[in-house]
Amino acid sequence: MFCNQCEQAAKGIGCEKVGVCGKDGEVSALQDLLIYSLFELSSYAYEGKKAGIEDKEIDHFVLEALFSTLTNVNFDPERFIAYINRSYALKERLKDKVKGISPINEFKPAPTLEGLIKQGESVGLKSYPAQNEDILSLKHILLFGVKGVAAYAYHAKVLGKEDNSIYTFIYEALSAIPKADIGLNEMLSLVLKCGEINLKTMEILDEANTGTYGHPVPTKVPLGAKKGKGILVSGHDLKDLEELLKQTENKGIYVYTHGEMLPAHGYPALKKYPHFYGHYGTAWQNQHKEFAQFPGAILMTTNCLQRPLDSYKEQIFTTGTVGWPGVKHIAGYDFSPVIEKALALPGFPEDTNGRSVMVGFARNTVMGVAGTVIEAVKNKNIRHFFLVAGCDGAKPGRNYYTEFVEKVPKDSIVLTLACGKFRFFDKDLGDIGGIPRLLDIGQCNDAYSAIQIAVALSKAFNVGVNELPLSLILSWYEQKAVSILLTLLYLGIKNIRLGPSLPAFVTPNVLDVLVKNFDIKPISTPDEDLKAILG
Repeated sequence: MFCNQCEQAAKGIGCEKVGVCGKDGEVSALQDLLIYSLFELSSYAYEGKKAGIEDKEIDHFVLEALFSTLTNVNFDPERFIAYINRSYALKERLKDKVKGISPINEFKPAPTLEGLIKQGESVGLKSYPAQNEDILSLKHILLFGVKGVAAYAYHAKVLGKEDNSIYTFIYEALSAIPKADIGLNEMLSLVLKCGEINLKTMEILDEANTGTYGHPVPTKVPLGAKKGKGILVSGHDLKDLEELLKQTENKGIYVYTHGEMLPAHGYPALKKYPHFYGHYGTAWQNQHKEFAQFPGAILMTTNCLQRPLDSYKEQIFTTGTVGWPGVKHIAGYDFSPVIEKALALPGFPEDTNGRSVMVGFARNTVMGVAGTVIEAVKNKNIRHFFLVAGCDGAKPGRNYYTEFVEKVPKDSIVLTLACGKFRFFDKDLGDIGGIPRLLDIGQCNDAYSAIQIAVALSKAFNVGVNELPLSLILSWYEQKAVSILLTLLYLGIKNIRLGPSLPAFVTPNVLDVLVKNFDIKPISTPDEDLKAILG
């Protein structure tokens, strides 16, 4: 195997025996083969789109299949075998409608698991044809960015929001990757276009979330527990959470969030459920300890799954794109098995009154006090804004973000989103004129909110975004973070500090282009970076 798609790639190069995420060589080969099959399906689908041939089943399947290959999503070989065979069947169906194209290899899945693994081992990341290592690097960046786009589009689609241009671009990108004659400039163009399409995707996801559940409002979320039965929901998918809340009404079960589900407490349509109580635990990489201590059922809705420990393997369930061999999977929205398990488990023996945190500072809330913010900046009460955002992870070096937030001057505001905030989410930074100094914008799925806040401030001050007293301090881990970074580059955002390490799939020459054109730079130390930013 060879996989370098996440920040924790072994030795900063790539995982070659077993993934740091827990993915073994068998699953890695099946994922590579699924991606390869999607290249061929996409070549037909892209030509079909251009000819006016639409197939929603293919559109939706490709989103789900791509999402399943993100880091920490699906580890179940049986699910990948089904995806591979379905990809082939859909390609064969579409092939009868789309004429005049040259398929890359007329791929056909082997009839056995051993045969599929052997096929997958020959079509991995290193096998993509490229004239040089820089073009191969750009192909990897494009693939990983497209995976992020697919994940966001999947969430939007679940809530009924779609845009045909997103599907068309995914097919364009995936059909371009296996081409041997594609040049550097064409690949660069596709990479930046990925950022443009991801912006559109995040926009419709924002419309889907706020149109369905209302705009988030500032909400205090307890970190303690209530006496009684409990279900812990982790991941990102709000629809799964909503359906679970409906099905647990009047059942004597409290529902808690974990990880990226924390911001769900700010949505009015979800807040209305009295048994939607609080938040338990921190970020995804701590689940082995936190899940083992949770005395109820656990539901994983999207990426962030780690190998379940035996101590809680019977308590955990997966749904949607998530999977692990031997773990009960919920197809559709019938969460009866999760509820039955929660009722059978002991639950919390007593109330525990822990601290609380605030969520709900998405674009609508922040823009609602824009006048106060602008006045505070003009009066020099607010000196600078720091967006300290991105993914959390287990690799050493991420304590940088905790220390950075702790050292941000008291006349500055910290905006945050995604699970990187769990390094500092419960810190009391006080306020500036009634405006909290720590503003939780939401999930990584809510990155559009952060962009809109920056755009609104730039319009209010009549300057470009790069001229604002705003600095982006980002942490990355997986492929959604790649797509967000590409969006920021497409928007021309400069001076981004990225860490804790730079992507293994970026060659020195590609990095040089990013540095020269966007002044992107690695994090150093909090003291050095703050001095460079503030002078």
